Amino acid sequence: MTDETPRAHPVRVLLAEDQGMMRGALALLLGMEDDIEVVAQVSAGDEIVAAALTHRPDIALLDIELPGLSGLDAAAELRERAPGCRVLILTTFGRPGYLRRAMEAGAAGFLVKDGPVEELAGAIRRVLGGETVVDPALAAAALSAGPSPLTARECDVLRASADGATVADIAGALHLSESTVRNYLSSAIGKTGTRNRAEALRAARGQGWL
Repeated sequence: MTDETPRAHPVRVLLAEDQGMMRGALALLLGMEDDIEVVAQVSAGDEIVAAALTHRPDIALLDIELPGLSGLDAAAELRERAPGCRVLILTTFGRPGYLRRAMEAGAAGFLVKDGPVEELAGAIRRVLGGETVVDPALAAAALSAGPSPLTARECDVLRASADGATVADIAGALHLSESTVRNYLSSAIGKTGTRNRAEALRAARGQGWL
């Protein structure tokens, strides 16, 4: 199917975006396309799966950083609970680690928000047709960056270390001993080539590993 091939029914799109103005603008612009219909809009990640099961969209257009549940985690849930809905990630943050995690979660596309709406509409049609659509510059960056060096537990500890949490706070939240937390933090600092846990957290977030 090409972009010019008419469909019997419009492409049904679920839109997940926490910024109301951006969500409204995207819905309006996509709705101007003859063959695309935005059937549901949500502002939080933990609303995505329920909306998909209710409205049965063809495509879920997801931001990554959402309240409640990230778009990446929601994509993984959609793969299990709504396998007929293909996922296209649309984010401000074009980070190599995010791209790798999106593909692992079953996303069929990954674009950054600075492109024209015509490009987004074309990507929606291509994803519906079975293609995988990825921003080419981001794909090259992801290949050169390689996979995340952090283990799942190191990621958990780094996330829990945000907002000034103490080692005792982290240990309590993750049900670990304080010495184990220190070991994970030390390992994460070494792997990210940073000097302390705050820098390690920033570096990991900057790469999209968290």
